[in-house]
Amino acid sequence: MVYGIAQHATQRSGHISRSEPMTPEKVDFAAVFQPIMNAPADRPFVLAQLGQSLDGRIATASGESRWINGPSALDHLHRLRASVDAVVVGIGTVLADDPRLTVRRVAGAEPVRVIIDPRGRLPSSARCLTTGNQPCLIVTNRERDPPEGAELMLVKGEGERLAPSDIVGALFARGLKRILVEGGASTVSDFIGAGAVDRLHLLVAPMILGSGVPGLTLSPIGNLDQALRPETRVHILDGGDVLFDCDLRHERRG
Repeated sequence: MVYGIAQHATQRSGHISRSEPMTPEKVDFAAVFQPIMNAPADRPFVLAQLGQSLDGRIATASGESRWINGPSALDHLHRLRASVDAVVVGIGTVLADDPRLTVRRVAGAEPVRVIIDPRGRLPSSARCLTTGNQPCLIVTNRERDPPEGAELMLVKGEGERLAPSDIVGALFARGLKRILVEGGASTVSDFIGAGAVDRLHLLVAPMILGSGVPGLTLSPIGNLDQALRPETRVHILDGGDVLFDCDLRHERRG
């Protein structure tokens, strides 16, 4: 079971009421995956995900991050991979975690792996190059010989700054319409800050680190009315992780 209880609070006559617990099947499809599977075919659909502690940290001060989130959150991540055409990570995530970016914990097709690497730092030993059955695309703005098992995808950009909208556009031009931005935090933050994300899955673990690497970091705001206030549904996963399913294209009212 991936999802335990999904609770939706509603305000009625000054009281908070909770719906009855939802079955895992209903929560899985209707509440979480239906927006992904029903994404429009005429434009890209970009989903970002990030796992963090209660105090908004994705790793300790020494960089340790395995595992902040529990097994059910990892199952959810693999279901997301199986639901999209491409999974995108920054080169920092590859160098720190060496992810395979494949689908292993659930049944499903594997996505194309996409590494944002403008400086050509991807090592030939990276597991995303040596495992899986889908291509590995290296996003850069410079012509170079890619590592064996990879293909370059050139986009515009100056220095190391590659615009998220250009990356999404280039993937869409290849027929990769449903895109998961998996990490790390700076890459997810860049895509959200650029307005390139339709939906965010924020997985919060019942853990307080007190220090360490922060999660989302966007441009500073001076007033609360500048804050993002997405429509959000909350689901409690087995093991205590909480999934915040945030629709960044629709803001809360009131």
